Amino acid sequence: MTSGIIGILQFSIDAITAQQNAQADNLANQATPGYRATEVSFEQSLQQALAAHGTADAQVTSAPSTAPPASNGNNVNLAAELVAAEQDALHYQSVSQALTDQLRLIQGAAGGSFQ
Repeated sequence: MTSGIIGILQFSIDAITAQQNAQADNLANQATPGYRATEVSFEQSLQQALAAHGTADAQVTSAPSTAPPASNGNNVNLAAELVAAEQDALHYQSVSQALTDQLRLIQGAAGGSFQ
């Protein structure tokens, strides 16, 4: 169990990765008849982790999308998936930079060099 800012940042990286994996599956199956898109509830899981006083024990949850299906039973919205994928790429960059900054701060406090 990791707590504090580093735990939350690690949890965030894991959750964003889970979102990206779900989006990749959705995009790969956007023309598959009957495929139901998957959504990852990162924000709700992060709120639970923060409510637990900074511990990242909450699990990232995923569920089938409730979006209405097209005539072939598939409910993947290509435009929405592409926008979400771009947003997640930016979130991943921001969170990974924040995690790197925290680790450098710890390294500096321990007498290591800033590189």
